[in-house]
Amino acid sequence: MAACVHRLAGVFAVPAALLTLSSLHPARAQTPPAPAKPEMTENCPGLVASAAPRLIPAAFRELAALNPDQVRITYNGHSTFTIESPQQVRIATDYNDYVHVPGVPDIVTMNHAHDTHYTDRPDPRIKYVLHGWGPSESQPARHDVTFKDVRVRNVPTNIRNWAGGTERNGNSIFIFEIANMCIAHLGHLHHTLNQQQLNEIGRIDAVMAAVDGNLTLDLDGMVEVLHSLKAPLVIPMHFFSSFTLRRFLDRMRQDFEVEASALPTTVISKTTLPEKPKVLVLPGY
Repeated sequence: MAACVHRLAGVFAVPAALLTLSSLHPARAQTPPAPAKPEMTENCPGLVASAAPRLIPAAFRELAALNPDQVRITYNGHSTFTIESPQQVRIATDYNDYVHVPGVPDIVTMNHAHDTHYTDRPDPRIKYVLHGWGPSESQPARHDVTFKDVRVRNVPTNIRNWAGGTERNGNSIFIFEIANMCIAHLGHLHHTLNQQQLNEIGRIDAVMAAVDGNLTLDLDGMVEVLHSLKAPLVIPMHFFSSFTLRRFLDRMRQDFEVEASALPTTVISKTTLPEKPKVLVLPGY
């Protein structure tokens, strides 16, 4: 499995040209489907859109207080985001040594597909360091952490190993429950999701998805996952180049609106999520 590109970029404009890339076709998840259980499907609250759909950019307002129903999401690059809660809890996803995250987060999540997704040297001041992998393939990571107004939990998934085989439970999808919303980070996902995993994830309001179509899940598979999750807001990550991103966006436009932000930060709330599913592109790679 090729190593992830160690690259960050600044604000970009999406070009009109589209190039076609071949993609890998990783094995689908092997666990047989399981019927949905009420306690699983109710893990995350359902969508309530009582206002006109809008996404609120937060340019130059990183230190501004959030309302009790708001969450601030900032794209740091690659697959790292900073998520901030109304009580100023800061979370960094796929925390590593390559992507700079300002300050010291309270909570960090990691996946170990590549060293751009984890670090063995997290800042000792971080309160919670949550690995997406467990001690062994038969002992998956299981997290359920509550800190102030944030709950973080995970759903293990498989990844390809360096020999081209499968490492069971080597990745995790992390779910952040904040401000009456559930926000999912798919990590370095390599396969589609079975019904049991979808049940555990529950209802999702916003999802961060790797869309490179090669090192992670192929394009068809990722589109299938995003349709299965039914999140009203999708934020792409892990795309390396504008033409790879454009390929994903052209595919998603069949069923989703697409909006490109000039700013790497957005503020969302339950009542301002889009009524029609939307892909929101935050600048960076």
